[in-house]
Amino acid sequence: MIYFFDGTKNGFLCALTEAFHDDAAVLVTSQVQLALGESPVLVSTDDEKAKKAENRLLSFDKDCMYDLDTLFRSGMENHLQIAFDYFRLLAKMKKPIGKRLAEPAVFAAVECMKKVGHEIHKMHGFIRFMETESGALYAPFAPDNDICDRLVPHFRARLPEFPFVIHDTARKKAAVYDGKNTFVAPLDGAQVLLSANEAEWQSLWKRYYQSVTIPARTSKERNKQMKGYMPVRYWKFLTEKQENPTNFDEIT
Repeated sequence: MIYFFDGTKNGFLCALTEAFHDDAAVLVTSQVQLALGESPVLVSTDDEKAKKAENRLLSFDKDCMYDLDTLFRSGMENHLQIAFDYFRLLAKMKKPIGKRLAEPAVFAAVECMKKVGHEIHKMHGFIRFMETESGALYAPFAPDNDICDRLVPHFRARLPEFPFVIHDTARKKAAVYDGKNTFVAPLDGAQVLLSANEAEWQSLWKRYYQSVTIPARTSKERNKQMKGYMPVRYWKFLTEKQENPTNFDEIT
């Protein structure tokens, strides 16, 4: 049976409760092609019911809601089904299952969460901030997973005196640090006025990047190695991969 829910955490917990005993259950948040004669189950979100389910799951594993949040952030097409299979098994086992990798549901969930964690780690090095006219820092990126707010603690610790915006252009949202507080807000596009020094900073970075190039290696060899460490899908917003200093009027 296919179970439709609203895509929220509480909606998921209600769907988990509704579909718990259905071994063929498939959880979705958008329209899918149904088999002839198949009727979907529309799961309504009940916050009280969801809270009871959450408390029950936490009694089995005190860290499971963090795991659920991580699975929800995944860009994998089947991440909701992976989450459902994992949490149904958790509810059946009634104890932490994260190390039971022989279980297919656990292995799939752990691998899914690893991909989210690995991308967060990569973005600690791949994010490129630009200085704006106001003195705030701005960094656009388009990650595979929904991670912009999880990057904030890393950069807040390293840049505590600078307000900054980390803009996920793929999901049209941004994590904002105003110098004291952090929040997430929708952001379709951004008009960015760069500071007078930004072009010079970008040129310096590019000259450094060029200076560490090994001349004996061909361009093909360099690109092959770079793709291994820095996937091509991230190059769009990397300063060192732009031919000219970046000067965005609008980023979408």
